Amino acid sequence: MSSTDQSTAQFRKMTETPIPKLILGLAAPTILSMLITSIYNLADTFFVGQISTSASGAVGVVSSLMAIIQALGFMLGHGAGSIISRSLGSQNTEAATRFASTSFFTALAFGTVLAVCSLSTLPGFMMLLGSTETILPHACAYARPILIAAPLMMSSLVMNNILRYEGKANFAMIGLVTGGVLNMVLDPVFIFGFGLGTAGAGYATALSQGVSFCILLSMFLRGRTVSRFKLSAFTRSPEEFGTILFTGLPSFGRQGLNSIGGMLLNIAARSYGDAAVAGMSIVSRIFMFILSVAIGTGQGFQPVAAFNYGARKFRRVAQACIFTMITSFCFLVVIVSVCWFNGETLIRLFRDDPEVTAVALPAFHYQCLAILLQPVIVAGNMLFQSIGKSGRATFLACCRQGVFFIPLILTLPRMLGLVGIEICQPIADVLTFCVSVPFLFPFLRKLSKMEETETADA
Repeated sequence: MSSTDQSTAQFRKMTETPIPKLILGLAAPTILSMLITSIYNLADTFFVGQISTSASGAVGVVSSLMAIIQALGFMLGHGAGSIISRSLGSQNTEAATRFASTSFFTALAFGTVLAVCSLSTLPGFMMLLGSTETILPHACAYARPILIAAPLMMSSLVMNNILRYEGKANFAMIGLVTGGVLNMVLDPVFIFGFGLGTAGAGYATALSQGVSFCILLSMFLRGRTVSRFKLSAFTRSPEEFGTILFTGLPSFGRQGLNSIGGMLLNIAARSYGDAAVAGMSIVSRIFMFILSVAIGTGQGFQPVAAFNYGARKFRRVAQACIFTMITSFCFLVVIVSVCWFNGETLIRLFRDDPEVTAVALPAFHYQCLAILLQPVIVAGNMLFQSIGKSGRATFLACCRQGVFFIPLILTLPRMLGLVGIEICQPIADVLTFCVSVPFLFPFLRKLSKMEETETADA
């Protein structure tokens, strides 16, 4: 099938398929990809947790490094992906290739710079991310191979997002799921079989991410996509490059602040010892898994929003957003209900240490309640980013881990001690929800009016 035929067929699919069928079809592989990614993060937490409490704390420290890699990768991937999807919605395939190429090669360059700079200052960098002296050897061993693989990890995130925004979530799923399953298999082999300890988890992650990179890249090289990677297509326009960065700024803000928030959380928790760092790390990983359902559903919604906004089918955008929120909420209610009554068992699964459980269990229950607000937060953020409203999207993306969480983690622990650490994230989630509502729902009503105007003009 020629590129033009692919583009036409994809346009019809994205603008004519009934909303529930379209979103669920795109969300299913995305949710599976997110779950597998979260599961292999949990696998790292589980297997490393068998070594020691200090080793378990290293997972929390290195998660801030992973957030930096994700911040840059998602910024380029979401930034280019949103533009590509809207370009394909207006049937401009040349622009799609230009923005895809620019984001991919930029990710390789950014990943290389991050790897070189971080490896040259690794112990100090890990302490900056919240490591204690006893956690430090584990954190450095875990982070080193991950940093070596950073260019591939970052560009994989770009390819994953471009595939999703083209409406080819199944292709993205193949690469992510393969890498995730491989990571889970390699963790015990490298950690215990080869006796590499904490470093083994890092090598397992690096190798699996390399395999995922090769699979995703093959989709583009074999012509399975509308957009292509060509070095000659790399944009020479500062304005276009800036558009990618500006459109992806909400993702950078969200993931970058995740890194800063995680660092500050580790610093606050380390005052209470390695068990506190490990406990909060375990809770964060569990809720990353639960939240992946809402994010996966939202990522299924993103290309639908971008395509239909580009095609000026505004009512479909609003309908898709509402359907996404309702579906995500239903999924979360079921998952949280199961987790609530098995919280202690879940925590002990990752580190069977009474001191760790004493810290983690209250935080776990607080977050169970607050996470039910995420469907509105996620849908609002993703809607504005997908349709190019980057200013609003960036502000909302920065609320949860930045505008609210950072001041809370800097003040509440001083006032309330360990309890202050445990309640920071739930309070930040409630405040972010309160801010998101007046942004989102009036805009959904505005979309319906825009559709009426469009119809009248036609």
